[in-house]
Amino acid sequence: MNIAQQIVNGLVLGSGYACVALSWTILLGVARLVNFAHGQLYMLGAFVTWYAMTKAGLPYPLAILAAIIALGLLGALMQTAMMRLVMTQNLTSLMIVTLGFGYVLQGGSALIFGGNPQTLPGTLARAKVDLGSLWFTWQDVLVFAATLLLYGAVWLFTQRTRYGSVIRAVAEDPKLAELFGINAKLVYLFVFVFECAAVALGAALVAPRSPILTSMGFNEVIMTFVVVVLGGIGSITGALVAGLGLGLFIAFFGAFVAQAYTTAAAFALLLILLVIRPAGLAAK
Repeated sequence: MNIAQQIVNGLVLGSGYACVALSWTILLGVARLVNFAHGQLYMLGAFVTWYAMTKAGLPYPLAILAAIIALGLLGALMQTAMMRLVMTQNLTSLMIVTLGFGYVLQGGSALIFGGNPQTLPGTLARAKVDLGSLWFTWQDVLVFAATLLLYGAVWLFTQRTRYGSVIRAVAEDPKLAELFGINAKLVYLFVFVFECAAVALGAALVAPRSPILTSMGFNEVIMTFVVVVLGGIGSITGALVAGLGLGLFIAFFGAFVAQAYTTAAAFALLLILLVIRPAGLAAK
């Protein structure tokens, strides 16, 4: 078994997990919101990218931009509909409403795009790179590089800018923030739009590795949940480390133990870590 190849596979897999998990990290940790339609938004982002390339004839970069814009607008509509629940921090109702949104999105996508699996044409996923005994695709390189750049940009925005401080202030106490002149509704709208746009970007980058189905999204949302909790809810750095670490763990577990039990092994790792560090890797 090629150890170096498994390290490459783990980093490739982990960068995909981290890329999709970033939007949920921001939503859960920075804004204290929940969105159980995350998996269906991932699926929709992949299908919008596919539709833009195959039906509208757009090149891959413009198809990604189209998916980001489309899901950003959808996020604005969803947040507008849920604004009262968000402002009252009614998390139970938010869970139910976003879960309902998810089923609506899945059913609507099945009607529009059909039930047949689709693939993104002409992407970098088919451009293989061989380095001796190691191999990967240029799509893998793109996902890894984009993930690092995106995490760096988001970390700088949330930790080093005034607007990042405003978002965190609203998350702590929206009513108190409004007393200081902050428009909490606008902040929540921005965060939710970012979450939907970021998951569209993640889907457009990661989805070319496998067939696109309207039933997809469940495994992705489960694994990204593990990443968010492992890294520590709200920790951007923790989510990146957890994503890459989980990818390495799954790659080696699948290669040396059993591929069929990787999800169970990931949750076993999560349980063990939470016993040792209840706040995740970011615990101080």
